[in-house]
Amino acid sequence: MKIGLLSAPSNLGLRPPAPTSVPGCAKAPEALREAGLHRRLAELGAEERGVVLSGRYADDATPGSLRNQVAIVEHARRVAERIDLLRTDGLAPLVLGGDCSILVAAGLSLRRALGRYGLVHLDGHTDFRNPGNSDQCASLAGEDLAAAVGRHWPAIADIDGLSPYFSPVDTAHAGCRDDDEELREATALLGAVVPASQIRHEGVEQAAGKILDVADRTGLDGYWVHLDVDILDPSVMPAVDSPDPGGLSAAELTELLAALAPRAVGAQVTVFDPDLDPDGSHARLLTDILVTGLAPLSRARR
Repeated sequence: MKIGLLSAPSNLGLRPPAPTSVPGCAKAPEALREAGLHRRLAELGAEERGVVLSGRYADDATPGSLRNQVAIVEHARRVAERIDLLRTDGLAPLVLGGDCSILVAAGLSLRRALGRYGLVHLDGHTDFRNPGNSDQCASLAGEDLAAAVGRHWPAIADIDGLSPYFSPVDTAHAGCRDDDEELREATALLGAVVPASQIRHEGVEQAAGKILDVADRTGLDGYWVHLDVDILDPSVMPAVDSPDPGGLSAAELTELLAALAPRAVGAQVTVFDPDLDPDGSHARLLTDILVTGLAPLSRARR
């Protein structure tokens, strides 16, 4: 199955890096294009299938609602429609964000499809902040996994009455740090949680096996891979919104993606911030990781 490249630039789910400024993650798809990602994947057979632009960023969070909530929901619906089209055309979607809020779009698309799908959430944080454990909910990029499994306000977790987009027991998270504030809650609810320290200790092959035992087990029709590049250690990838020490090396992430991609129905890449990469070196490194790790996307689907 060929990859269908879809750009979904968005910064709607992030807090502003400074007063009156906006996050730079919406520039990621074009920065990766400049680094050669689109060309190199096209040489391997991928098709470019356009862009879905998001609404304008506004720091407008109010109690009981997310920053940019209306725009996030609108963008999620539009991106979901494009994912639907790619899959109808027999392509494996590779969605280039943008921030982690676009996970809701993938959830909407797969939830509307016939079947039952799992989720592989690769991220330096559990992104499991939710109204049940925090009174600081405002930025979906730090709450996307909670929303994806139905543990957020209905306005974001139950769009079009489709909650949960992924069942918690069909969801595997990998890559958080040991001091993640929501680690205990996520571990209790999800099918598997594999912190970055465990990946390094046990090895990528064993970690991938634990993930696939949840997301690729009998009874599921496939799984989606969400990648937030802050799963990488800041010494490797500092160009992210929330860099935390203790992440994976480039080789470890490449190996993990290569183990997970062949049986996935699609994937997305989020949170790379070109504003923090003035010479483009981190975009080139990320391109190398993605080309090697995600080129096999959906090649071994049942």
